Amino acid sequence: MNYGANMRLSEIWTYPVKSMVGETVSSCELNDLGIVGDRIWATRDLERGGIRGAKKIGGLMQFSAERVDPARRTVKITAPNGESFFTNEADSSERLTALLGHRVVLEELPDASDVDHFRRGPSDTDDVLAEMRAVFGRTEDEPLPDFSIFPPEVMEFESPVGTHHDCYPLMVMTTSALAALKAAVPHSVVDIKRFRPSLVVDSGDVDGHPEFQWKNKHIAIGSAVIEILDPCPRCVMVTRAINNLIPEDRAVLRHIVRDLNQSVGVYARVLSPGKCSVGDEVRFL
Repeated sequence: MNYGANMRLSEIWTYPVKSMVGETVSSCELNDLGIVGDRIWATRDLERGGIRGAKKIGGLMQFSAERVDPARRTVKITAPNGESFFTNEADSSERLTALLGHRVVLEELPDASDVDHFRRGPSDTDDVLAEMRAVFGRTEDEPLPDFSIFPPEVMEFESPVGTHHDCYPLMVMTTSALAALKAAVPHSVVDIKRFRPSLVVDSGDVDGHPEFQWKNKHIAIGSAVIEILDPCPRCVMVTRAINNLIPEDRAVLRHIVRDLNQSVGVYARVLSPGKCSVGDEVRFL
């Protein structure tokens, strides 16, 4: 099967704070947990409990985060109004709470031995279906994802223990997929920031969503090797407002659910740690 000739890595995204807008980097190290330095901070919901992202606190997606001192894990957070502060400041959680309008505390990613850090907070409702529809942004007549593709530990934990990822270490997306989305919903703002990929592959003139055909494939990028897993079911986060240029939009998710079997991009995990850089060849093994 032709997966696309001469494919290259076109973008690398890291998200220093879970659910905030991330940053592109020219190169990265991949280890068993994904991109080194990714999602090293997260917000704990002081009103409902548990580590929470933009599935529950949508305003988080209007903040951006960038690493300023990776060795000390210091991150600069910028609010929608342009105000900024640093995670190592004593009042960082209080400032985020005031700007977000929701009581939270910033927490640094601990060692995997701190199991309680990763446990799920209580549900918003005893109605399991209503809870899942809210998280995934589904109307009553739309299907929920196939939950069997998710790692079983996410039933108990907000993220796999030792990480702040929702499910898997990486999400891979192609430039073809982004172009196909723009063509399918021309009246929507289809921006890569909605989809939060880790790695973006320049797939040339291949049509549609070629990554859906890559399941179980092993791919070399730079000195690293990754394995492609299942397509990534999309949730309410792709509908969230990010800024004035990327407003709240339900039409993007409606298209994904109706026409793309609920998914955009594919999950992946790291088989062989290594370094990858923008421009590296993306090669199937």
